[in-house]
Amino acid sequence: MTLETLLAAAVAGDVLSSDDLAFLLRLEQPDELQKLYRAAYEVKLRYVGNKVNLRGLVEVSNVCRKNCFYCGIRRGNTKVKRFGMSLSEILEGAQFAAKFRYGSFVLQAGERSDPEWVDFIENAVREIKKIDNGVLGITLSLGEQSYETYQRWFDAGAHRYLLRIESSDPELYAKLHPADHSYFERVAALETLREIGYQVGTGVMSGLPMQTVENLVHDIEFFKQHDIDMIGMGPYIVHRDTPLGREFPEIGSDPERQLKIGLKMIAVTRLYLRNVNIASTTALQALAPNGRELGLLAGANVIMPNVGDLTYRQGYLLYENKPGTNENIEVARGKLERAISGIGESIAYGQWGDSPHFAERQKK
Repeated sequence: MTLETLLAAAVAGDVLSSDDLAFLLRLEQPDELQKLYRAAYEVKLRYVGNKVNLRGLVEVSNVCRKNCFYCGIRRGNTKVKRFGMSLSEILEGAQFAAKFRYGSFVLQAGERSDPEWVDFIENAVREIKKIDNGVLGITLSLGEQSYETYQRWFDAGAHRYLLRIESSDPELYAKLHPADHSYFERVAALETLREIGYQVGTGVMSGLPMQTVENLVHDIEFFKQHDIDMIGMGPYIVHRDTPLGREFPEIGSDPERQLKIGLKMIAVTRLYLRNVNIASTTALQALAPNGRELGLLAGANVIMPNVGDLTYRQGYLLYENKPGTNENIEVARGKLERAISGIGESIAYGQWGDSPHFAERQKK
């Protein structure tokens, strides 16, 4: 089967096999990649349209109990100045998101599960729901928690949860995390979130050292097997103050390769899953100034602009050279509007932008 035939079949609705996914992920020639991206964009238009859903993001705290080998805010990184936002600072970010009509708001932080933190987040969610009569949708990205905690936050008003798996292969996962980090507990948490009623999101890093095309195929199939509603994935970017960054510093010397892998993952995931929400992440922008726009053209439909206080952004560096850490919120908004308009898309202002896949899942 030729590339053209395979892409035509995928656009028409045929389910891609594991071999098909691997074939597409191995594409390298610029003309072939453009055909892949165009096919993915056609599927995106059909299932989610050309309106970009924005989520105003606030990075609430960089305190983390986890010690993942790739992450700049890992517990063992003593060079990080730890911070935690106050409730008023979080609500200020939510007010910006409401003012800009972003439709949804994201609370992201390092992983904590102590009672004080659980109470704080529950209260923050309840207070955010009071803004503009509950106009803002609320997404949480706060790591592994107990069933009770997830339920409390859901009852308070959160309705989406992003819990990235980072790699769906247990062996590769084990190479990226200390021995006390359980792959199976993380997968179980995804099932718990679904059971409670959240729209469930996960994601992976692409371009990791030790990662194979077969690993990436497994990642994409994992999304389908676990009935995921939204995907937040991006290319791996080195942070020098991490074990993985020190062991594989050469990864950082080829941003073009990392960007290409990230875009291919977006495109192939869109062809395979069709009606899910897929984020064009800041990591793409870190690799190329127009990285987020390229992500949209490859099949993504969500962007999460930071609306948090500039004071804290340098403290939340999961990877190096993260863009936007010194950029005024309103200036960033204007740039984003122009960039999205420049590729022929528009912003879905004032909409929650729920995953069409979630709506279909609710009918079952």
